[in-house]
Amino acid sequence: MDYISTRDNNNIVSSSFAIAHGISKEGGLFLPKEAPKLTEDDFNIMRKLSYVDRAKYVFKYFLTDFSDEEITNCVKGAYIGTFDNDLPAPISKLGDNMNILELWHGPTCAFKDLALQILPYLLTTSAKKISNGKKSVILVATSGDTGKAALEGFKDVEGTEMVVFYPENGVSDMQKLQMASQEGSNVHVCAIKGNFDDAQTAVKKIFTDNEFKKILADNNMEFSSANSINWGRLCPQIVYYISAYLDMLNSGENLENGFNVCVPTGNFGNILAAYYAKMMGVPIKKLICASNRNKVLTDFINTGIYNKNRDFYLTSSPSMDILISSNLERLLYILAEGDDKYISSIQEELSSCGKYTVKEEIKNKIQNEFYGGFCDDSETSDTIKKIFDDFGYLIDTHTAVAVNVYNKYISETGDNKPTLIASTASPYKFAGSVLEALGQNQNADKFEVLDELSKLTSTDIPSPIAKLKNAKVRFKNVYSKDDMYDAVKSSLGLM
Repeated sequence: MDYISTRDNNNIVSSSFAIAHGISKEGGLFLPKEAPKLTEDDFNIMRKLSYVDRAKYVFKYFLTDFSDEEITNCVKGAYIGTFDNDLPAPISKLGDNMNILELWHGPTCAFKDLALQILPYLLTTSAKKISNGKKSVILVATSGDTGKAALEGFKDVEGTEMVVFYPENGVSDMQKLQMASQEGSNVHVCAIKGNFDDAQTAVKKIFTDNEFKKILADNNMEFSSANSINWGRLCPQIVYYISAYLDMLNSGENLENGFNVCVPTGNFGNILAAYYAKMMGVPIKKLICASNRNKVLTDFINTGIYNKNRDFYLTSSPSMDILISSNLERLLYILAEGDDKYISSIQEELSSCGKYTVKEEIKNKIQNEFYGGFCDDSETSDTIKKIFDDFGYLIDTHTAVAVNVYNKYISETGDNKPTLIASTASPYKFAGSVLEALGQNQNADKFEVLDELSKLTSTDIPSPIAKLKNAKVRFKNVYSKDDMYDAVKSSLGLM
């Protein structure tokens, strides 16, 4: 399996190179030259397998320069003994057609764990193949969940240093505490004065800064990424959509006419993974892209115009407070049938003007595959209460956005196919907002809020969150977005 760049498809690399480097030298994103195709026999074999063995089965198609032993070591290290009951992605059925894919049973209680528990294994295995002993410097911009999941995955991993940037006022109290108290001698956490897009844009600039790369090379280091721009993040997400399809079949779900997938979407990686699963043969029909008030993706799907020149809102679903969805570039490359010059041109427009308009034929392809919808915080809150009242089931703010948009989709289209809804975080990561949605006032102390939510709903506080009560804050630095270069140098001891 060869990998190519969205902005230069003559740049052909191995999976190890794509994972170790994270981003192409000209700023493009790596993706497989083609999507592998799974047969009916493949699905029948995998139906009988555990999640671990399904992951191994799928990875062999994508990581062709990894040995079977290397893939086994990566998968077992990531998924055995790490998730509740060794079930990384269980499904809860609500009503006739709503299947909630619970992606928050890992060590940080968010869907990023499914990818970021295995990425350190993939990255270190890749680096040994191509990096000649250089230390990997991993830069991460996060809107909340990626940061903690990456920190937890990479803490004390030999041969790596990690620097995480998050918007000072753009994450929940629990997300902030999770990151600021992170243990590990090789991890560094920095708040910035700005939003997630500011952090992500600066990280991309640092990645492609030749002078900075030379400084690292002189110190036997090189950049890599744990953000969803890294293919090593996206590939494990494909696994859980394939596995969910098999679990739905095994549960007796009637999928003769296929099923829909609904994903609360910010950076587009999670829903892109579902699109890859579809290209590989999973009978997904409509991909429902759910946004909060920062509805740049909803508008893009409906108009073909991507425009980040708009007001930015802090919402109760902060991990989706994003105006630049990096992984959309991969989808557009696929729909443009590999026209790298076209992708380069529209990304340049986005960088210089803050917007672009895709060709009519690409817009039509997007609308054929995707539905875009959004809801505001009030609707999010109402949805949390309704789901709890109707089913006794507790969801977080991001999952509520997905459920709300899913219901809007049904109202607009009448399409009642079975639907898989990605539940991306534990409700306890956003306990204050969830408690308010259930009609209770937030207590000033975030840990009392957890106790109140647990008592009210008769649900258990996840142990990774409960343990934060006694966590010691290690990282308190706040930088302007213009000082992020210095923050990286300082974290790495280069100044």
